[in-house]
Amino acid sequence: MVVPGTEKFKTERLVARSWQIEDLPFAIELWGDPAVTALIDSRGQLTGEQVEEKLRTEINRERTNGVQYWALFSHRSGDFVGCSGLRPWVDTPGEPSFELGFHIVKRCWGKGFASEAALGVLNYGWRTLRLSKVYAGHHPDNRASQRILENVGFKFLKKVFYEPTGLMHPSYVCHRSPPS
Repeated sequence: MVVPGTEKFKTERLVARSWQIEDLPFAIELWGDPAVTALIDSRGQLTGEQVEEKLRTEINRERTNGVQYWALFSHRSGDFVGCSGLRPWVDTPGEPSFELGFHIVKRCWGKGFASEAALGVLNYGWRTLRLSKVYAGHHPDNRASQRILENVGFKFLKKVFYEPTGLMHPSYVCHRSPPS
């Protein structure tokens, strides 16, 4: 379900658009599922109030920074798939930089949506925002995310403390290829 004026990018199977507060049921399906949040938040399953707070944070992030982890929907069915996008990367002082992320609803795992969304976000970052590099990270136990990041062109950089999990997370960087 794409609200006019909120679309950010399209891929072969997905359309990304800005979150709206009316998307709370989608946000609850995603961040209220302990299988999804287990590797992104030390609290595990988020309550309805915590999910709403997370949704409002994404909406406000776009107002203040022009980016968020945008809601993802299937072109064909209109079904909600998850979210993917950018947020400010905090580990590079004095340099505006962004981190790529993706969260996919469990029923869509293993279908290639995370890779497709990551490539869509990178393309948006290169073409629309004119970024020269994008950072990313993942929970140290999340091998699927590690493979996705490496497959779309990210290279390991260093480990960074990630407050929401309280752990050191592997971090990566992907540089825009020079035009051919």
